[in-house]
Order: sequence, then structure tokens, then C-alpha cells
Amino acid sequence: MNTSIDLQGLRRKKRVMVGLSGGVDSAVAAYLLKDQGFDVTGVTMCLGVEAKETGKVRCCGPREIEDARLVCLALGIKHYVLDFAPELKDRVIEPFIREYGMGRTPNPCVECNRHIKFGSLLGKALSMGFDFLATGHYAGIDRTNGDCRLVTPKDARKDQTYFLSGISRDSLGHVLFPLADLTKDQVREIAAREGLPVSSKKESQDICFIPEGDTGNFLKQNVSAPPGDVIDGKGNLMGRHRGIAYYTIGQRARMSMNWGKPYYVIAKDIPGNRIVIGERDQLLSRGLTADSVNLLADDIPGRAHAKIRYAHAPAACTVTFREGEMTVLFDEPQEAVTPGQTVALYDAGAVLGSGIIKEAIR
Repeated sequence: MNTSIDLQGLRRKKRVMVGLSGGVDSAVAAYLLKDQGFDVTGVTMCLGVEAKETGKVRCCGPREIEDARLVCLALGIKHYVLDFAPELKDRVIEPFIREYGMGRTPNPCVECNRHIKFGSLLGKALSMGFDFLATGHYAGIDRTNGDCRLVTPKDARKDQTYFLSGISRDSLGHVLFPLADLTKDQVREIAAREGLPVSSKKESQDICFIPEGDTGNFLKQNVSAPPGDVIDGKGNLMGRHRGIAYYTIGQRARMSMNWGKPYYVIAKDIPGNRIVIGERDQLLSRGLTADSVNLLADDIPGRAHAKIRYAHAPAACTVTFREGEMTVLFDEPQEAVTPGQTVALYDAGAVLGSGIIKEAIR
């Protein structure tokens, strides 16, 4: 696969907006593009998130804005801060809250990439006369034969294509992922060698609008989730839960009672406000249905590999489509298929598309 940036082939399209988060990955992405002769401008998105300690709007964080500015200063490129707070609220945060309120478990990073980074930001870049939007994601664009495919990167441990599987196919021709052929260690080495000011900065794993990663507290403040019954698969009352939004499929059912063996959340009865628990083998599902289908290829083979969450190994499966929905049947039953999460389809290192899990097929 040809994931490297062909400067000669793209010589007529040289203006690139680079999304700078203040981290090492996006900084090295900007350096690589500038080094290859592209006309690079750095942009950091202001997302209007409040700082936990002060209650004041902190954008992406004052440290992140300053670090991005220093990277641009070191590279000798322009730096802008653009306000995307309204879009984040409308397209990511409020749907996130609604989904949890309905007992589902959404993935906000997938939606942010779909609607904000490769939706609103890409649109802004094109309207400003830029030819490409580039980011520090570990992913690749295969441009063989004039077609653009989203493909997995060299560093399988850092592969972020799952989070990118919801972006539109039309956007791929305007996107660059300079880190496709690099490992994280190589990125760190480049940053140190070039003296980039964020070369030793640690990674953040937090959801951007949930500071400190305190999802439980965020949900308490934003989701109405009354307590209800906990039952087993036969409908027997096993206890009480503290709110259906605070539980997800597959998690250990840790409650006040002692059952003598581990139980897990295997399902949610949303209309009855009940959580169903069972033993681990009851977490297995032979398949799933998904809606909000996003296809990234012309022809989707009947056989593929599916990832049902970021840390999940792709599982061999059969895929069918009907009336805007996708059905995935696994060769081997998979554990903890979770409504609201994304299922991404792969074939030979290319991302075929994705959907939002509607329900598990037991």
C-alpha cells in the first residue's frame, strides 16, 4: 500500500492546515510536512471546555494552546486558534449525554472525528483555500490508482483507524496522515532530534470535555438516572442499581450483596430500568446489528474482520446489509457487544466502513 506522501504527485496541492493539539504527534506531523516542502499552517481548536479547578473556559487547555504556539514558533509557521465550541456541544457533547440517558455507551472520539475534525474543521480549511487537512493520527491514506482508502498504520499498537472509521469517504482525498509509516518511538526521536518543545510531553488519554477522565462525575451532573432493579437472566431479583447510565455491558457487577462468584452486566432493560447480570460466558454474542452505517469502499465483501471497540482484536465475520442497517455474524462468539459503540470493518489492512451497534445477537 502506498501510504507515504508523494510530494511530486501532490505538487499542485501544497497548502496544508495541520490540526495541532499541543502534543508530540501533531507537532511531528507539522514538521514532516514542512520538511517536505508543503506550505504549512497550524490550527488549534478552541472547544470551550471548562477548567475543573477554576470553572473558566479553558479551550483545549491553556497549556495545550501555548504548546501548539511554541511548536509553530519553532517551525516558523503561522498559528491560529479557531472556535469550535458550539459544534462540539451540539454534535458531540449533547448526543453523548442523550445516549447515556438512553442506557447506551457512545464513543465521543468517533463522533468528534466524524463531525468536528474531519467535518467542521476540514470544511473550514477548504473554505480558507487550503488543499489538505493533516493531523497526528496513526493512520494512513492509500492513494493507489487515484482512489483513496483509509488504511492501518505501521505502528499497530497506536492504530487509530477505529476512531476514524466514521469520517466520510469524500473527505479522504483532502486528508494527510504524515505519521502513517512511523512508530511512536520514531516520532519521539524526530521530535527530540529537531528540538520540538513538546518532545517529552506525556500523552493524554482523557476525553477532551471530561477533564481528569472523571466520566462518572460528568454523568452524575448531566444525566438523570434513577435507581432500579438488578435481575438475573431468569428475571430473579438480585439487588438494586444506582442508575442505568452508570453501567456498561461487560463490566463487573460490584454491588453490596455477596453472590460467591463474579457476575457481569450482560444486558440493560431500558423500558423497565433494570440491569441484567450473569456469568461471564453469558456476555458472548454471535453477532450484532448496527445502524448509522458509513461506507468507505465501493464494494464491501461478504467476509471481513470487525472491531467492536478500540482495544478489541478484529474478529472474522460475515457482513450483510439491509435497509440501511448492517448485520455482523462472527465466526466465533465475541464478548461484551455494547449498544452505542462503533463497529469498524477491515479487510487486508483497509477500513471498509463502520456503524453504531444497535443490539447484540445472542
